Amino acid sequence: MSAVLSPSRPVTDLGFPPDAAKLAFGSSLSANAGGDDSAPRAGAASGGPGESVPAGARAGASAGRFAHEPVMLTEVLALFAPLGGGLVIDATVGGGGHAQAILERRSDLCLLGLDRDPEAVAAARERLARFGERARVERARFDRLSDALAAERARRGVADRAVFPLVAVLFDLGVSSHQLDVAERGFSYRHGGPLDMRMDPEVGPSAADVVNGWGEARLAALFAEHGEERFARRIARAVVAARPLFRTDVLAEVVAGALPAAVRRRGHPARRVFQALRVAVNEELEQLPGAIDDAIAALAPGGRCVVLAYHSGEDRIVKERFRQAATGGCVCPPGLPCGCGARPLVRLLTRSSRQANSEEKAANPRADAARLRAVERLDETEEPLS
Repeated sequence: MSAVLSPSRPVTDLGFPPDAAKLAFGSSLSANAGGDDSAPRAGAASGGPGESVPAGARAGASAGRFAHEPVMLTEVLALFAPLGGGLVIDATVGGGGHAQAILERRSDLCLLGLDRDPEAVAAARERLARFGERARVERARFDRLSDALAAERARRGVADRAVFPLVAVLFDLGVSSHQLDVAERGFSYRHGGPLDMRMDPEVGPSAADVVNGWGEARLAALFAEHGEERFARRIARAVVAARPLFRTDVLAEVVAGALPAAVRRRGHPARRVFQALRVAVNEELEQLPGAIDDAIAALAPGGRCVVLAYHSGEDRIVKERFRQAATGGCVCPPGLPCGCGARPLVRLLTRSSRQANSEEKAANPRADAARLRAVERLDETEEPLS
């Protein structure tokens, strides 16, 4: 009978010989983040799962510079508390704040962190190096989660899902404080810098390409849909008239100038436009539905998926994918017994989204917009809905 990780069975008791148990939980992350200058380190190109990120271009990034104050950490840890031992995937590891807390709290968990930002990868590797074989950080987009998980299992030499179960997946969506604070990344309307906004600065079109290359109607649709901007047409018209635009501060001025004075007095007028551009440049909403579905499919029974979203577009997608998984895609009329044979994949742990408490919102402004949702994977033998 296969050894299965459970809360009462720590990772040192897997039914393996000692050397096999060590192999199962991976090679040391410290070789990728510490003092071995010949080892791969953060900062280079490519970005597929399992690829190392060498030092070069982003060597200045560090855990100290890439500060990461994890949002709703108490709630995340509480949701992960009932889990058995196994693997956690932090699909948006950022600076590693959530990951560090999870590993400190639970010695029977190991963690695979994913991020497409090379500076985040460098910072997370540095921050998590002290956990050695329990932690690994790879440069990858979260929609490559399935590939990254397969590569991790192959690397550790444990293909059996029961022996090496995926017990949790965490998505902390949106832009990080570090990305906003570093003007050269081009995310912030408050700092002058190049119009970039790419989370992976080596892949895809930049915000400048969108602003200068899209037609007025397409820009207006983007600002309206992803920025929920009611003056989208006026702003798009002003942007096109002011082209070419290559700096964040100049774009912010153009947006402000396109809006009525009364609107400009209610928060920064460029906030929604910058949000819409960031979402488009990084294809965030296009990647999210499939990534959530893949995470749910990969979880072991009893495993949990937790998502922190920061604007309504993200949260709507999370809510819909969780609802679809919780109903198994049932198409029967509401209020009547299911006759289509749908099988639920998860149960909802949050009927509606949770928010940070007032103390956290006061201490960490990023928490103000956070919306948390969570589900738990059901056993595949679960009966159809009735």
